[in-house]
Amino acid sequence: MDDERAVAQVLARYVRAADHRDGAAMSVQFVEDAVAQIYYNNEGTREKLAELTGAEAIGKAVAGLMAPHPPRGWSHHTTHDHIIEVEGDEATLDAQFVVFNTQGHERPAEGWPAGASGAQGRITPTESGYYQSRLRRVDGAWRVFHHTILLDQPTALPGA
Repeated sequence: MDDERAVAQVLARYVRAADHRDGAAMSVQFVEDAVAQIYYNNEGTREKLAELTGAEAIGKAVAGLMAPHPPRGWSHHTTHDHIIEVEGDEATLDAQFVVFNTQGHERPAEGWPAGASGAQGRITPTESGYYQSRLRRVDGAWRVFHHTILLDQPTALPGA
């Protein structure tokens, strides 16, 4: 696999770990002393919302600070328009993202009503912005050492 594809797959694993609220899967995407910073893009001015240091802390935040999914609910972090630059054993990755929350309707005990077809529920976009990561090749694998989340909307974070 070429380096650009390998770097893109780190972000693919990152968003899946976030969707699954899987701290262990998230933390392995980062080097041990990684830094993750979260900002709100307030009319072009970055307002810092939070900073996490260390792969373990980043994983714990995903597992413990993100709200659990409700029954029949899920989230999908999608990324688009990746800009990847690789120079030796370091790389940068800049991607747009949108988070969609899904909520399935509960199937009525008597079954779906006559005429019902297709997906039963709703999909709502809830978050958007940019992921901007700096990665390093460690023992042959790409890992994030600095990760910036730049949110398009103000966000309330626990303790912030």
